[in-house]
Amino acid sequence: MRTVAAGAALALLISCGASSVSLGLQAPATLRAEPSGFERARVTRVIDGDTVEVVILARSEGRGAGWARPGQTYSVRLTGIDTPESVKPDAPIECFGREASAALEAFVSNRVVRLVDDVENVDGYDRLLRYVYVGEEMANARLVVNGYARAYPYAPNLRHSRLFEDLQRDARKADRGLWSPDTCNGEP
Repeated sequence: MRTVAAGAALALLISCGASSVSLGLQAPATLRAEPSGFERARVTRVIDGDTVEVVILARSEGRGAGWARPGQTYSVRLTGIDTPESVKPDAPIECFGREASAALEAFVSNRVVRLVDDVENVDGYDRLLRYVYVGEEMANARLVVNGYARAYPYAPNLRHSRLFEDLQRDARKADRGLWSPDTCNGEP
């Protein structure tokens, strides 16, 4: 069992240019508190720190399932968080943008995940809005607790906004990730 845990920790520590990406802190397991229903998907590409591309593998009907169809490819925006920009056209790469993208890639790339809807199904760019789960843990929250993302409450999708704000407060107090004075000090 120790070998598996050590391997998982190592898998979450990757090289990112001149810096390292560490996702050593776990977020609270929140999957059991979600409504029934979800979409099961394989992450095929990480676009940036808060957006992935997935292929929907299956659906489980219920309030947590959106309208995505099995066999189709979608862009998914992680609900309730925001990361520094790294691929926005005609915009500079923001401080910690590459690291945030690398962190999300380390955690979800090529994995089968569970997607859970909140209130709105898509954003203004036609991306699915979802909480993305790896096992019992939400990727959205894992990024915040480790300092790769900010809480981004956006009504009406507020189911986990208090959790994200608490995790951000902890990351900021501990100078983790983008909150560190050695990186961005909380500024993009």
